[in-house]
Amino acid sequence: MTDTAGDVGDRIEKLLGELPDGRGKQVAEELVRLVVGMYGEGLERVAALLDEDTLLQLAGDDLVGSLLLLHDLHPVDVDTRIQRALDEVRPYLGSHAGGVEYLGVDEDGMAKLRLEGNCQGCPSSTLTVKMAIEGAIARAAPEIAGVEVEGITPPEPDPVPLLQVGMGPPDGWHAPEPAGARWSAVPELGPPTGRPLTVPIDGVDVLFCSVRGTLYAYRDACAACGSGLAESVLDGSVLTCSGCGAKFDVRLAGKGLDDGGRHLDPLPLLSDSQGVRVAVPAAVTS
Repeated sequence: MTDTAGDVGDRIEKLLGELPDGRGKQVAEELVRLVVGMYGEGLERVAALLDEDTLLQLAGDDLVGSLLLLHDLHPVDVDTRIQRALDEVRPYLGSHAGGVEYLGVDEDGMAKLRLEGNCQGCPSSTLTVKMAIEGAIARAAPEIAGVEVEGITPPEPDPVPLLQVGMGPPDGWHAPEPAGARWSAVPELGPPTGRPLTVPIDGVDVLFCSVRGTLYAYRDACAACGSGLAESVLDGSVLTCSGCGAKFDVRLAGKGLDDGGRHLDPLPLLSDSQGVRVAVPAAVTS
């Protein structure tokens, strides 16, 4: 798969960071700036000659689109790109985190979001935001300074910076780690059924539930008694623990129906060019 401008930018920054301080590093950085500036000017001239439909079609290509973003030539404005990115993850967020409202980009370049719905304030929403929402926005709008989200627990003291495609990031800036989790491929689960299915993934038992063709993933542990849920009954969206009888709604982030303070532990799911993947928290696997 072809690397995006962001992937190449990451590699360039890493290589420059490995150079010892001195004249050699200064020369290397200047060479990179000159090359980027040269092809950026050429790309600007090409874009000026294209009609709008052709430019939009080119912008739909991951590599070309990232280059257009790098040089502020992308034909789609940042608000539209962020809204489209959120639309891609809303099917998951709508059930596991209630929904997300986009409030715009402020003067400091921070994308403002508000988490809302049944799981507002739920601790598991923090992982969902970092692995799904922020990842989608980072790919769609790498030029923003970061993301601030209302309605997540625990609140973060500082905004989480997102990768910006460009040269010379601020001193001390580092690309954020995936919030203590990693994406793992989901094996073929077969045709969807009305029964929950537990699959070990990277040493973690993950419970999959299919409701009306939509797949949901959770840690395989009842929030009431701690027992596994593979033998539990799934009636519509209601999962009933076979061990203690506690009921949870798998479409509402595993919210407890007997005790609203209890939640199953949802794991973000994404489906993209790499297939279906689940975010397995590193802390769980230790």
